[in-house]
Amino acid sequence: MRRLLLVLASSALMLSGCGFHLKGQEDYAFKRLYLATTQDPLTARIKRLVEGGSDTVVVTQAPDAQATLTVSDSAGERSLTLNSAGTIIEYELVDTFAYSLTAADGTVLIPPSSFTLNRSMTYSDQFFLSKSTEANLLYDDMRKDAADQIVRRLGMVRNLKTPIPGINRGVVLPTPPL
Repeated sequence: MRRLLLVLASSALMLSGCGFHLKGQEDYAFKRLYLATTQDPLTARIKRLVEGGSDTVVVTQAPDAQATLTVSDSAGERSLTLNSAGTIIEYELVDTFAYSLTAADGTVLIPPSSFTLNRSMTYSDQFFLSKSTEANLLYDDMRKDAADQIVRRLGMVRNLKTPIPGINRGVVLPTPPL
């Protein structure tokens, strides 16, 4: 009993010391957001994350919004590994996402930015159908990751009049971790 109490107390101290805290309600600077994107699964995930984690509502008409999030993506694949016969045995699936956030008055809150996600996938002509299904699952996973990253970046905007500090001064932001 004493050992259990000691373990629980030390675990609580370690978690509080490292800055761990449960995800809470996000307080976006905008209360009405319009999503200008053509990707239905990506749009649905962003909408679910924004509305579920804040008091912001995603609207269907741009004039009703305080901010407009524009998102686009381009997917592709590259050969990653070849065997001794020159046949592709591994592909790298690549999806590049571009996004920007603009206030209703035209203020650019997040200038056009982009990031790339990738996944590797083994390949065999023998299992063409299953590998194409696997590729679709990996692309869906990348879109989910992208939606999560974009929503986290929306939280950086603190008001609708001032862009994120340093962004409009020609400063290159570091590449976010994957």
